[in-house]
Amino acid sequence: MLGQIVGRDALGAPLSTRTDAPDVELSEYGRIIHREIKETHLYYDNILIDKFIVMPNHVHLIVLVTNKNDKENGAPRASRPTTALIPNIVGVLKRKTNKTYGFKMWQDSYHDHIIRDETEYRRIWQYIDENPTHWTEDEYFV
Repeated sequence: MLGQIVGRDALGAPLSTRTDAPDVELSEYGRIIHREIKETHLYYDNILIDKFIVMPNHVHLIVLVTNKNDKENGAPRASRPTTALIPNIVGVLKRKTNKTYGFKMWQDSYHDHIIRDETEYRRIWQYIDENPTHWTEDEYFV
């Protein structure tokens, strides 16, 4: 519903203007969630969507959460900032897009993971970046 994979090496995918790797060509629904993700920072002063991708049937995000006072006093980040904030961000994205779509599109649950170190951050960043290349390996690929 959110788009299709296009480009070189995408099994059965139409060609895109990019020739170096497969990419996601977003549908109208995909463009709506893409826009909402890009505008998330307008509603939260302590988060940054650092990396994301809208895939044909799911979305990946890296959300950076900072303590509001970090810049002022050099205080370390809270140890578990996601307890309420991440569910709130996901809930708002789901509600806003469902309202725009006119129907409930999203499943009730989601998977989150706290990135603990630079190595893990780089691995997840690369996973998101290369996700279209691995589309045919997705368990829901048809």
